[in-house]
Amino acid sequence: MTGVAPLPRLERELRRHRRPSAVARKEDNRGADGQAGAAMPVPTVEPPVPPPPDTFAGVDRRTAERMRRGRYPVDARLDLHGMTQAEAHRALSGFLAAARGEGRRCVLVITGHGRLSGGVLKAAAPRWLAEPEFRGHVLAIAPARPQHGGAGALYVLLRRAGRS
Repeated sequence: MTGVAPLPRLERELRRHRRPSAVARKEDNRGADGQAGAAMPVPTVEPPVPPPPDTFAGVDRRTAERMRRGRYPVDARLDLHGMTQAEAHRALSGFLAAARGEGRRCVLVITGHGRLSGGVLKAAAPRWLAEPEFRGHVLAIAPARPQHGGAGALYVLLRRAGRS
């Protein structure tokens, strides 16, 4: 190796000590109160949200096609416009229980498109319908046709009143 010269001793010592030892790193992670890990908060991990149910699980092809085409008669409507998520969740819970109790089969849930956020309720409604609280009421869901609200609404097919 020609043309290669060793580093001066001082520079060689600086390079060797650049990386702090494990003890120094552990001490750096101690907070003002002296407890390890206080300076670096541990991120919280949210439990995974179950995916929405298969849109037409448990429904025959003819019924699924009628829902998809908007040919199933809509027995009741719920408009969630202007509600907070908590208010909308409570309203949806009460509405589905009441509609099923009255023997209604197909209901329309209007969530709206959302303004700047892309529709918080629009995204939340299918997740809510997959929750155990609603699963006993819901047989199938489908996006609504344009005449019923399009992408800002859902058709919800309810189970018959005597079944769970």
